[in-house]
Amino acid sequence: MPLKNRLPANVHQTRPTSHLRPAVCAVALFAAAFAGTVSAQNFPITPGQRATANQVAQTGVPLSELAPNAPDSYTIKRGDTLWAVSGIFLKTPWRWPELWGMNLEDIQNPHRIYPGQVLFLDKSNGRARLTTRQPGSGDTETVRVSPRTRYDSLGDSAIPPVNLQAIEAFLTEPLIVDEATFSRAPRIVATQENRVMLSRGDRAYARAQYTEGPESEPLAVIDGRSTQYRVFRNATPLRDPTTNEILGYEAQYVGKASVVSGETTRPGTGPKGQAVIEVVPAAIDIVAAKEEMRVGDRLLPEPPRELTNFVPRAPQSTHTGQIVSVYGNAVNFAGQNQVVTINRGKDHGMERGHVLALQRESDLVTDTTDTSRPQLRLPGERNGLMIVFRTFDKVSYALVLQISDRVKVGDRFVNP
Repeated sequence: MPLKNRLPANVHQTRPTSHLRPAVCAVALFAAAFAGTVSAQNFPITPGQRATANQVAQTGVPLSELAPNAPDSYTIKRGDTLWAVSGIFLKTPWRWPELWGMNLEDIQNPHRIYPGQVLFLDKSNGRARLTTRQPGSGDTETVRVSPRTRYDSLGDSAIPPVNLQAIEAFLTEPLIVDEATFSRAPRIVATQENRVMLSRGDRAYARAQYTEGPESEPLAVIDGRSTQYRVFRNATPLRDPTTNEILGYEAQYVGKASVVSGETTRPGTGPKGQAVIEVVPAAIDIVAAKEEMRVGDRLLPEPPRELTNFVPRAPQSTHTGQIVSVYGNAVNFAGQNQVVTINRGKDHGMERGHVLALQRESDLVTDTTDTSRPQLRLPGERNGLMIVFRTFDKVSYALVLQISDRVKVGDRFVNP
């Protein structure tokens, strides 16, 4: 039976003209409709439908969670971020989804907020909510539920979750790979005129197939079009501070290359006149250079660009872990707006947008009031906040948002 025939003819959805997400409202409506007709038609209500309906019904946060000087309205400006605006309204900015009434199970594509929009704070019924319609300004509208397709432009001007200038390079440049992937990566093997260093505009030669290494695909031009690669070097092992397990390898980005002719072989003659198979490496052009490149640097395929479309929020499950590294050459400590690597990733349920609390390392002191002079481990104190913006299997990149003292490798983090 088509879904539209399952709902009573008089079922409508009533909502304010604020920008509640259609998918959330629709699911809540369906859950309510199913609840009202289940006894007659025996349609089950799934746990997901009920949970979503409950989330929508409990839109908002307690008034006690509002920032002391939270305004009744705020006009979005260029340069604003979700995190900054969250801090204007909330003591705990990671409760932003609740303030909007977002479905916490489906906020990969967050509520879109644009410069020039006015946000109004509704404090009715003992809870605070954000809306784009001034409270009490008019009646609600009735919208008939019907299937619809929603399109989101990747190039729109909606405000980002955090300062993109701080993380832009990390969305594309550093790459976490496993040892096998890096070992089979193609290498630059020769340059024109025996140049030692390569820069933008230079021609070089690379190959992927080695007799002593694991089998790999040859570099090639596909369908007459050049293939794009990132150029990396110095795959640094990322080790868990406690277990010393290698969680992955962080490859240092140095530029981009385009394959203009494929890797191949051809018959040839050896030094003693014998028949041999000559290896012809692929020709590559250096199309971008962050640093000068050289023979031995590796090529890895251009990765898909990760969208910066996420909402700051607290994890739904408990997360604890440690700082693995501070990004940057010879950098030992991280401050505000610096990037750190943590020892939790997709395999542990870590997601983009998760806000985590940094903890200052606990001190070991001697109890001088006790004649036996025992050693006491003081509890760790909160040191700041960070937000996860890129995840890999076992590690993630996080941006330090707030900090009281500097952060170093081995420092712990917990849920905020």
